[in-house]
Amino acid sequence: MVKLNWKIWLLILCIIGSLLAIIPLDFTNGVEIASVASNSTAFEQGLKPGEIITAIDGNPIINTGDYRDIINSKFPSDEKVKLIITTSSNEYILFDNQAPDISVKDVSRTRIKTGLDLSGGARALISAEKPLTQAELNDLLAITSERLNVYGLKDVQVRPVTDLSGNHFMLVEIAGSTPKELENLIAKQGKFEAKIGNETVFSGGDKDVTYVARTGDQSGIYSCNPYNGAELCQFRFAISLSEDAAKRHAEITSKLGLDASDPQYLEQKLDLYLDDQLTDSLYIGKDLKGSETTQISISGSGTGATREEAYDDATRNMNQLQTVLITGSLPFKLQIEKIDTISPLLGKEFINTILIAGLAAILAVGFIVLLRYRNFKLSLAVLLTSFSEVLIILGVSAIAGRNLDLPAIAGIIAAIGTGVDSQIIILDESQSKASSLRERIKRALFIILGTYITTLFALLPLIWAGAGLLKGFAITTIIGISVGVFITRPAFSEIVKLIVKE
Repeated sequence: MVKLNWKIWLLILCIIGSLLAIIPLDFTNGVEIASVASNSTAFEQGLKPGEIITAIDGNPIINTGDYRDIINSKFPSDEKVKLIITTSSNEYILFDNQAPDISVKDVSRTRIKTGLDLSGGARALISAEKPLTQAELNDLLAITSERLNVYGLKDVQVRPVTDLSGNHFMLVEIAGSTPKELENLIAKQGKFEAKIGNETVFSGGDKDVTYVARTGDQSGIYSCNPYNGAELCQFRFAISLSEDAAKRHAEITSKLGLDASDPQYLEQKLDLYLDDQLTDSLYIGKDLKGSETTQISISGSGTGATREEAYDDATRNMNQLQTVLITGSLPFKLQIEKIDTISPLLGKEFINTILIAGLAAILAVGFIVLLRYRNFKLSLAVLLTSFSEVLIILGVSAIAGRNLDLPAIAGIIAAIGTGVDSQIIILDESQSKASSLRERIKRALFIILGTYITTLFALLPLIWAGAGLLKGFAITTIIGISVGVFITRPAFSEIVKLIVKE
């Protein structure tokens, strides 16, 4: 019986770990909600991005084709239609004469996330009404990212780009969205307001809000409890108001009476609005009537099927509200210079083409190795090592939550190319008779390590080059060559030793 070296066992464990990272043990059928329009019936009824629709009116939903067939058979309608949407965690009843204003996508059977190039969506190049400094561009990126997340969109990428004249732009990509959805969101300037009745007490930004607690005892989740068959967690954080905002608070609250049903509070609440959409309403204690207080506690909640999900949702909602309070509304309007749509069908066709081309290339390499060394086992070892490198790269990407887009695919191809080169070096050294097999393999690994260090330092600048447009390529290639040098090349050298010694 052949005793395997620890390097081979390490490779086997990495392969198993990558498979577990890539393939989830959840076989729920249905379609995933990618986005929900904020002013729609579906949004008002509680449908959220990330939920899995498993049935509509009792009819099972397996994929997006089933969803479209049922929706198209019912809408549009002259009269309001009752629609029962069953998800993996809840059931929703909608009455409308138009199709639900949501976008859906097939449930992913892997944890590998695809970027806009492969999954489809909308892309917009955006400028401001005036030239932006780098600081203003950074503020624009932060506020836009927060605003898009608040509006319930997933898989959002917002990054800066610069033209040859030095003008700054913002590039927004939303997987699974449409140009119309993206245009409607970008057209809104973005603002936060706290109102009592129709009167504004304070707005987001440092003019009215001088401090927002984000850590410590003044900020955090303070309770989690069962709620309507699910879990609800509540958050609270402190903010400080300017003197002008405090005076407005005193003036407005001085006119209010006590709540008839609960006299410990005033008769009206402090309503929080984001882009004119009500996000929360806070009770005002009777002791604050006519008070020029500069200290206010903001609270809210998050829900989920489990306590962990509710905690994460509450944390996310708290962070979003804190960011908007800090940044405030934009001091300038946005203009869409160019907007594009990418079909997910083209992405699927591209993936299929890449898979076929990649498989053909690896098989061709294996055939050439077979002709060169006249050893089927060596050829098979090259093939299996190349496949294992791709699998481990995808596993690391799945664990890190990195998107698989065109630059990342190019990085995988580059990593495979360097991997094959390294394997050829090991094979050539193993065929030499100049010294012992152990010394020859050791010399090959030393050459490979030197090449790795050179390539690594050449790739590092690409992470920041071109406003980060090559970041996906650089990081994926670095992951690939690192996996090769520290895992697959040592294991391959041990496999070659076993084969040559036979």
